[in-house]
Amino acid sequence: MSVHPLNDEQRGKEILAVLDTAFGDLLTADPAAFRATYRRMASSALAFHRGTACLFHHDLGAGSAGRASSGRYLDERTSRVWIHGDLHAESFGTHLDANGCLVFGVTGFDEAYVGPFTRDLERFAASLAVLGYAKALSDEQITGLVTLYATAYRDRIHALATGAKSDEVPPFTLDTAEGPLLDTLRDARSLTRLGLLESMTEIRDFERRFAPGGGSIELDAATRYKVLAAFDGYLETLPDASLARPDSYRVKDVAGRRGFGTGPAGLPSYDILLEGHSDALEDDVVISIRQARSPAASQYVTDRAVRDHFEHQGHRTVVCRRALQTHADPWLGWTELDGAGQVVAEVSPYAVGLDWGDIDDPEEIAQVVADLGRATAAMHAAADDLSGESLVPFSTERAIDAAIAGDEEGFAPLLVDFAHAYGARARADHQIFVDLFRNGGIPGL
Repeated sequence: MSVHPLNDEQRGKEILAVLDTAFGDLLTADPAAFRATYRRMASSALAFHRGTACLFHHDLGAGSAGRASSGRYLDERTSRVWIHGDLHAESFGTHLDANGCLVFGVTGFDEAYVGPFTRDLERFAASLAVLGYAKALSDEQITGLVTLYATAYRDRIHALATGAKSDEVPPFTLDTAEGPLLDTLRDARSLTRLGLLESMTEIRDFERRFAPGGGSIELDAATRYKVLAAFDGYLETLPDASLARPDSYRVKDVAGRRGFGTGPAGLPSYDILLEGHSDALEDDVVISIRQARSPAASQYVTDRAVRDHFEHQGHRTVVCRRALQTHADPWLGWTELDGAGQVVAEVSPYAVGLDWGDIDDPEEIAQVVADLGRATAAMHAAADDLSGESLVPFSTERAIDAAIAGDEEGFAPLLVDFAHAYGARARADHQIFVDLFRNGGIPGL
């Protein structure tokens, strides 16, 4: 990847144009919410990189950056696999899978789509360079970390492609994880559904309801009716196995969410309180309904078959997540509300993100980075399972393995070069963004 040819003023205008395309309507709808979002992005170069997947895909999709180098690993198959779309150093954490097992892996699939597998690796490598710089690691150390990530990814992909036994490539669980990954899993295990419920609800007249305040908004009758109608549509999208106990889906209460739940700033979301897996009040479940947005990568994928595959963005988000995450949330589904696609998922008490705050020792960082490389490979390899559907009708790991085998020696150096170049670009862009923000240069704020 070459250095961006624009000067700071020109690049600032480009950044503003990309952000306006991605978020302009949301900013207009709620400037206060977006002011808070942009302030978080201004807090660090890593936060800026994390919040600007749209800029990353613009840079790689609109120009020649990264094409010539990564193109050697892309063919008819590896250029159209399920991808995360926003993979970075903070895209990892825990979830309770459909089998009740706590697993550490990739999280956050709002930007997931179909595209080049290298896009995920490049975005992660760039974030690793930004993170390493923030931790005062040398360029040589950052090179070593990106190389380690690439090697771990390549080795795990090869093992999966060649039919390694399940005990040779196990998922990261309480029994197999080590170091900070194990700490994160233990933190998640210490949490409880009851603790989550007590933070969001109260018991009135022997039944659990959403508690007033704390970001919960009481809905008027018309809005409540629309949300419940959307909920009925959601039930039709669940796998048959999820409906083993129909009473699990009895609605106890509905509320709006101030602060927009887990969705993007400027978009409303709704919480629904359900009976859960038993009559016990501590087994109640909270699910969220939130509007899905078009993924940044979709602007640069011209394959009409991909675009036409999805009913709407809620459907797209769920299909991609089910493809990329083994044994995904059994409550995961989609629906429509006010003509817009919605994602429906459990508000899980067991979701804990990897915290880089205390990971400073170079050896410990290296251990984590290698494990994240393996987790990335597991995500890509999961994508040809039952959820792969007709859109990706081949073994993803075998296709990627064969592509990398065509130039083994060039694979890690490709990601290293990209990491340093785009990491520097992200740090410079962050400073441009901060200067625009603090000097009133962002329209609407």
